Amino acid sequence: MRQNIYDDETFFTGYRALRDTADNFNNLVEQPALRALLPPLGGKVVLDLGCGFGDLAAYCVAQGAARVTATDISTRMLAQARERNALPQIEYVKSAMEDLDFPPASVDLVVSSLALHYVADYAGLVRKVAGWLTAGGDFVFSVEHPICTAQKADQTWLRDEAGRKLCWPVDDYSDEGRREFGWYVPGVIKYHRTVSTLLNGLMEAGLAVAGVQEPVASEETIRRLPEYAATRRVPPFLLVKSNKPEGN
Repeated sequence: MRQNIYDDETFFTGYRALRDTADNFNNLVEQPALRALLPPLGGKVVLDLGCGFGDLAAYCVAQGAARVTATDISTRMLAQARERNALPQIEYVKSAMEDLDFPPASVDLVVSSLALHYVADYAGLVRKVAGWLTAGGDFVFSVEHPICTAQKADQTWLRDEAGRKLCWPVDDYSDEGRREFGWYVPGVIKYHRTVSTLLNGLMEAGLAVAGVQEPVASEETIRRLPEYAATRRVPPFLLVKSNKPEGN
């Protein structure tokens, strides 16, 4: 069974409220960095894996993409996407990303925002992505940073008696696999992988790693929202850009 936690009513209600708040980690840290990694999009055919509300798909269209196939396993998320970002260039498809099938060399860009850590078979999905890409095409994605997914229990900052953050505990880092976290509801399943596994999986599929980022909040954001200074101590996201060499 593929996990579909975003169709849980309690989870979805909490997540939607979070994303509808302008000052959130996606808007202020993850999305600016991810969008900066994207290639020029004029005339490109794009596949968005785990599209959520469709904001990234709509951004690709605004940047000139000719067509975007935006996929998600969640009926609730796709309903929001069709309401918020109903554009003729976007086709929304309900499917787990592991179950998708596209013709070889049919997509110029595959992009995924904070979704691959829900996939059990990362290497298998990456091989499929490599096959879908045209020669010279790009695969750009973000995941929760492995130092965050490594934990085997709901554990956050270690604090002193006054509640001040001392350090972020990192444990069981090399023990990859399934994790269960509490986030709005108990039992949210994610899959922890090391940085080396994420990068080597791309190269083993024939893709070349073209960029890696661990974005943090800007100084302006930290001045306005001091709690975002924590991103400079513990990067919340890992972003990777890879491409399919010409001739492959």
